[in-house]
Amino acid sequence: MAAATRERALEASVDLLGTQGVRALSHARVDDRAGLPAGSTSNWFRTRRALLAGVVDWIAERERADFAAASVPAVTGPDDLAEGLIRMIETESGPFASRTRARYALFLELAGDAELLGPLRRQRQEFERWTERIVTDAGIPDPAPATRALMALAEGLLLHRLTVDQALDIRPLMTRAVHGLAR
Repeated sequence: MAAATRERALEASVDLLGTQGVRALSHARVDDRAGLPAGSTSNWFRTRRALLAGVVDWIAERERADFAAASVPAVTGPDDLAEGLIRMIETESGPFASRTRARYALFLELAGDAELLGPLRRQRQEFERWTERIVTDAGIPDPAPATRALMALAEGLLLHRLTVDQALDIRPLMTRAVHGLAR
């Protein structure tokens, strides 16, 4: 029961961050958003900083689970790679849009706080290593710079879909980029 309360508080925190930004995050607002009794969130996270740290860890854990090797089909060529990146952007800007916005808000707000951003940065580095292995499996030459280029494009397309045009057709853009790198 207690773990469920903690989980509800973290989910509500991410929702607040993703919809209203970092400044909207408070223990009282989280309790209200989660439908918890007043003071529930502060029982788990005594300070705002502790709450932010909990949210950072929670986001990193969820993203690792979402992109676990078992959940990703085998990539055997450029078409598979492009399709996988397209699906990831669609998921992160669709069902997980609030969480993605929360992650961006945290990156921007906490840019100078190495301790709080540590888990998100480590998650980003792990995702880069994972992506590089997939880029290698797809047969893309010079995989390290290709990975950085594809990740930068993916982040730009994701941000564009979150802020400017939710319906942007990313398929031709990502397909062209992957096939260009494969040459």
